[in-house]
Amino acid sequence: MAKSKVPKRPTRDEFVLEELGNQLSEAYQEESTIEVTVWAWEEKVRGQIVTMDSRTGKVHIQSEEGLYKVPFMDIMRMDYPRD
Repeated sequence: MAKSKVPKRPTRDEFVLEELGNQLSEAYQEESTIEVTVWAWEEKVRGQIVTMDSRTGKVHIQSEEGLYKVPFMDIMRMDYPRD
């Protein structure tokens, strides 16, 4: 049985991951609305961080559509919405 070719998640160095973690922590503490780009997801997730679960490594983002539990390693970028 042949394996399907799934693109691998890009690797990032520890400094990039640390900076992303700091940005997410700051947004969580300030209860800011954020927009995150998630690897292999069609659309960006926009909402507010309600939990950062260190046990599972997931960031829980509450949006108008519902609660998203996004793995930290899949978050490629975090921005503050401009509108």
